[in-house]
Amino acid sequence: MKHTAFKTNPISLEELLRYCGTGKIQLPDFQRSWVWDEDRIKSLIASISQAFPVGALMTLEMKSGAADTFARRLVQGVPPEAAGQAPEQLLLDGQQRMTSLYQTCMRREVVETITPRLKLVKRWFYINIQAALQPDTDREEAIIGVPEDRIIKSDFDRKVVLDLSTPELEYEKLMFPLNQAFEWDAWQEGFGDYWIAKGDIGKREIFKAFKNEVLQSFKGYQVPVIALAPETSHAAVCLVFEKVNTGGKPLDAFELVTAMYAAQGFRLRDDWLGADGQPGMQHRLQVFGRAADQKFGVLEKVASTDVLQAISLLHTAKLREDAVAAGKKDNDLPAVRATRQSLLDIPLSAYEEYRTAVEEGFKTAAKLLRQHHVFRVNDLPYQGQLVPLAAILAKIGDKWQHAAAKQKLARWYWCGIFGELYGSSSESRFAKDILEVPAWIDGGPEPSTVREGVFRAERLRFMRTRQSAAYKGVHALLMGEGAIDFRSGQAFGQTIFFDENVDIHHIFPQDWCRKKGHDVRVFDTIINKTPLGYRTNRTIGGAAPSDYLAKLEAGGKDAQAIAPVTLDDYLRTHAVDPALLRADAFDAFMADRETRLLALISAATGHKISRGGAAPEEGEDVIENALEANLGTTASAEMESA
Repeated sequence: MKHTAFKTNPISLEELLRYCGTGKIQLPDFQRSWVWDEDRIKSLIASISQAFPVGALMTLEMKSGAADTFARRLVQGVPPEAAGQAPEQLLLDGQQRMTSLYQTCMRREVVETITPRLKLVKRWFYINIQAALQPDTDREEAIIGVPEDRIIKSDFDRKVVLDLSTPELEYEKLMFPLNQAFEWDAWQEGFGDYWIAKGDIGKREIFKAFKNEVLQSFKGYQVPVIALAPETSHAAVCLVFEKVNTGGKPLDAFELVTAMYAAQGFRLRDDWLGADGQPGMQHRLQVFGRAADQKFGVLEKVASTDVLQAISLLHTAKLREDAVAAGKKDNDLPAVRATRQSLLDIPLSAYEEYRTAVEEGFKTAAKLLRQHHVFRVNDLPYQGQLVPLAAILAKIGDKWQHAAAKQKLARWYWCGIFGELYGSSSESRFAKDILEVPAWIDGGPEPSTVREGVFRAERLRFMRTRQSAAYKGVHALLMGEGAIDFRSGQAFGQTIFFDENVDIHHIFPQDWCRKKGHDVRVFDTIINKTPLGYRTNRTIGGAAPSDYLAKLEAGGKDAQAIAPVTLDDYLRTHAVDPALLRADAFDAFMADRETRLLALISAATGHKISRGGAAPEEGEDVIENALEANLGTTASAEMESA
């Protein structure tokens, strides 16, 4: 019989807040900071004061000796000495509510919060006694926030609107300080003495009514608490946290692993982001991935979870190898994984064992990408393919420098791109890659990615934007095959690439194609595009190919004349037939260049590509059009222009 993994019971608000204050309730370190603004705090207070429900809390019970499963921290505003208390529960859902109530109702210090316009402010919170007793008044209007000096002013601070800077002024204005909502005896006594001295004992009856109708709501308030059993797994805790925090940013595995490692004395976040003036791995990778002083390099978007995935691949692959060496049969072998769950299962010892090799793996990946003419993050065909590439390079070490190994890595890389194999969830492919590619480099059979990475010939006719990995692949492949700029006669090495601001441009210009009535779905494909420098593209303009070629040959103020035979040689490096281009023979050019590009792809992948001329899969062309209208999803506009 399976037992329920949680229990639900109501607990008084006062008891919960006191547990927070003593450290019996703490926060797991993966919880984000308190961020509620002044208006949300007032709304919460108003609900409590009327005994309205404000939702359940969710906690994780801590059994004895297990408090260090996660790193934890105190609720914001709790006295620091409470950190010495081993928590009995970790608060998974309800941090914003409990922190707001603790700071406003239990502390004797000013609350640091923000306005709805995100301006940092310090506030004391009061309840207007008379307004709170009016049945037709919105309770939120009775909750008042005042500045740190307890004086509200107007007219550029020249006029005092409300002064509560002394207890006597609080008594006079009938404004009850919320931080005494659970212990009001001393304030009530001072209030009574003040009005007795004033000869107005009737005010005491007003407070009595306020106490019974409002303050007792705080004192008697019960909060439903869902308590997860202490045996709840890390993965389940993470999942539950995300389910109950749907309004916030999703929690990723890195944050949960950070909390678990911190409990063992290791600061994973500092290792990634840096600390004490020393750069972390993220910064080191970003800087290494940049070339020619570019702002965003090819490793710019490597995430902390990418690093953990690469480590998980290496760790689980080693566990499997050890099991094989121990004689275990296939059914008993541990799985090689890079799933979310596998990241949560990485022991600190494995992270420390593989982290340096994985960092070097990503850096070596950047070197290989540059060799294949991928210099910018927005030209990277598949961000996800970096994970198995880094893991493979970490595993094989210096073998990557051998010519035969480089050739195999290149073929695996291009097969992944032109086979379009890394476009969705690819964890199972990552697992195959880390087992199969190193073995292939050592003389084993071809890996699955190579066998399955066959390009569909008809895809060339429907690739029009950078949203297609194969589109980016053709761009890089042409440069890698020695494409030479039409105007400058320079190959697109790293320096020229950035000096000339090289990008993908049309061979038959768009304006010319439109004037001739050619279909945009044809002339805007990768078949009619090639890498060119910015100034070369400006020279081409919207002219017919025969005209701009003549212009290039003639030279001018800023360019030397080019002999026709030399220019023809330049064109051939772009898989272009010079005769067809000079004749402005658009249809013949498109058919011929499609054949030439397919030959390049075939050579890169090692697969024969059959040309059936089939139409794309249903909806494929529609998808390309939709993606074209949303180019910003791959990289920010700033990255696109970097």
